[in-house]
Amino acid sequence: MEKSSPNAIIRVASIIIFFGIWQLSSLYLDIDLLPGPKEVYSKIISESEDYEIYYHTAVTLKRVFLSFLIAMFIGTFVGIYMGRNQKLNTFLDDWLILGLNVPALVIIILCYVWFGLNEIAAILAVSLNKIPMVAVIMREGARSIEKDYIDVAKFYKISGNKFFFKVILPQLFPYLLSSARSGLSLIWKIVLVVELLGRSNGVGFKLFGFFQFFDISGILAYTLVFVVLIIFVEFILVRPFEKKISMWR
Repeated sequence: MEKSSPNAIIRVASIIIFFGIWQLSSLYLDIDLLPGPKEVYSKIISESEDYEIYYHTAVTLKRVFLSFLIAMFIGTFVGIYMGRNQKLNTFLDDWLILGLNVPALVIIILCYVWFGLNEIAAILAVSLNKIPMVAVIMREGARSIEKDYIDVAKFYKISGNKFFFKVILPQLFPYLLSSARSGLSLIWKIVLVVELLGRSNGVGFKLFGFFQFFDISGILAYTLVFVVLIIFVEFILVRPFEKKISMWR
């Protein structure tokens, strides 16, 4: 309790300073170029009155988490097998390099051209952008598994399920968390681009509309709301889960 209290004070002070700098910058520059916190808050309220901000934010969150789950599942599966199988790693290594270096915008455009301006193309484009990164991180995790633990498990002839969940998976937790955290921060940014280019709803779609009318307060309002939601997920879901699964150490 003694430790958490100073940390909470520091966080609150940091937030207050951030908004203070924002307000001063708004006054110094131009209220039209950089609306202050009050103007952005008013925009959030006006967008909330007709439930616009709730609807578009919910649509984007749905796309974020669907793409996240698909990318994590496929990337984790591929990465673990590549880390434990040298032949498969050699075969797929160039594929991973290609996937990591093809620009996200190219993948998005190709998915829309090949599959049309629909939800499947949008989810697929986001997932394909994230899968290689997850696979690379999980491959390194699979390579770092302690051989001594595996030898002990084989000596005692434990079952396959118990071997995976008690020996393999706990050692992969740090890599899973690393790929999940980086994936979440990357995916929601790509989702906005996907929505901007080819969807008729979502935060990205709204940002494009605000851009056309040079409505910076609207851009900041939707951005702030979505960032707050992602931070909420980080502190309410990800970090408590990280503490829980790290207890094995």
